[in-house]
Formats: sequence, C-alpha cells, structure tokens
Amino acid sequence: MLRTALHTQFNRVQTFLAVVDFGSFTKAADFLGISKAMASQHVKALEQALGVTLLLRTTRTVAPTEIGQGFHDDFKAIVADVEGAFDSVLQRHNAVSGRLRISTTGEYGERFILPLIPLFAARYPALSISYVIDSALSDLVAERLDLVVRLGTLVDSNLRSRQLAEYDILLVASPGFLARHAIERPADLANVPWIANSNLPSPSRWTLHSAAGPVSVSGRAAHQANVSHAIRALACASLGVAVLPAWLVEQDLDCGRLQRVLPGYSLPAQPVSVVYPNSSHVPYRTRLFIDFLCEHL
Repeated sequence: MLRTALHTQFNRVQTFLAVVDFGSFTKAADFLGISKAMASQHVKALEQALGVTLLLRTTRTVAPTEIGQGFHDDFKAIVADVEGAFDSVLQRHNAVSGRLRISTTGEYGERFILPLIPLFAARYPALSISYVIDSALSDLVAERLDLVVRLGTLVDSNLRSRQLAEYDILLVASPGFLARHAIERPADLANVPWIANSNLPSPSRWTLHSAAGPVSVSGRAAHQANVSHAIRALACASLGVAVLPAWLVEQDLDCGRLQRVLPGYSLPAQPVSVVYPNSSHVPYRTRLFIDFLCEHL
C-alpha cells in the first residue's frame, strides 16, 4: 500500500516538473505519454496533498508560484538522483532502456548521424530513440533533449560539449557567377554579392589562410538562408559566393556545377560537437551514445 502511494506521488511530482520545464500542460503530457487531462489531475492532486498552490494558470501561460518554483528546484535534484540510481542498476546489469532524445542539423544528420542510429538501436534493442532536426542550439532542458549534434564554433553556454570530428569549409560560386564577377584576390570579395548563413553572427566575414599568412575578408550579404542546402541551391543558381561544407558540395565541384573561389586560400576547419546538459548526472544511455558517435565519427 505504501509503495503504491509513493509511486503515485512520484508520478505527480514528475508531471509537475515537466509542466514547469515545458511551460505547458500539453507539451508535458506529450512528453510523459499521458493525456492533458491526466497531467492536470496529477498537478491538482499534488497541490491538494501539499495544501499549497504550485502553479499560476491563465488561458495562455502556466508559471510556478514562488512556492512552486522552490518545490521544482528541490525535487528536480531529487528526481535526477532517483533516475541516476536506476541508471546505475541498469548499467551494472548491462541493460539500456528508456528514451534517448537527440537533435542534429538536417544535412549533416542525414548524411552522418542517421546511418548510425540503426546500428546503435541494434546494439541496444530496448532503447527508444527520438530524433529531431534543428539547426539552432535549443534549450536542452526546456526541450527535454538528451544531446544535440552541432556544427561550427559553439557560443559560450552553461552546457557541456565534446568534439566529435572536424570538417573543411570552402568558398564556392558557380561558373556563371564567376564569369560575371572576376575574383582574383581576397580584396575582390568585398565587391561581389554573398549568400550568407543567417545562423552566424558575421556570415560574410571570414579569415582566409595561405602560405603568405592570414587575410581578413568581408563581403556584402545580398542573400541569406538558415540551412546549408538552401545556400548551396542559391550558389548553384549564380546568386553569389558562399561558404559551404566540403562534404556537401563535393559532387557539385566534381561535375563543375560549382567552383572553388581563390583555391590558393583556405578557411579554418570547423568542429562537429555533441552538446548535452550540464547536470551532475548524465544518463547512461546518453554517455553510451556519445561514446558511440566518437567511435564512428
């Protein structure tokens, strides 16, 4: 009887934590695999058991009260400790289960990460994998993601990261564009239109390297897109010069659809990083997948 009561209260606490983290009963319910009505009942029952109001509800928002925020902060650590204890037991018995929630950028994920997921799933058949495509560095805690794979230099954050690999980036343009715009030296790049990556803080400002040393260039961002395949399409359509991953344009270069601009100069290699929450307990399944990525990338 006591075990049942503890289990019920633990479920209610987990529901409350999820509602606060997501800021939504609907999102919390989806995450927990229960109905919105059940999530609401869990929180209401928890408030009645404690004799306090934990959440302020309006038609549009849900926010914790001062008492609710304190309750959330205290029990967040407790639930993490409980989950960590379960993970430790599973690890000792070589069992991996639960759901692993990961996110990658579209192009890189499709080419390099998605082919690895069936291999990982075959190794751990009791594990459920949730895969999301996103080019932004999401709020991992709010989105309840276990890890994300991101390209390029990471901005400072309170997250943990580990570099998996590196890749080359190239300055490219179409033959038609280069026939109209002569680019013979780095200074010429200031006078031509660029296709910029809108995810970057300075998308048309780069440092080129050669045997003579580094040189900074800055161009006019005439067009922009937030994903590499769109930037590539615009470059192939002769709308400007672009900086793109070498692995994305290798076929375009081979068939002559694109050409390297100033091939005597190079751009700095970019890191591929896995990013995950900076918590005292990293789930065993997360650590396994990170090691798996390091092994294969």
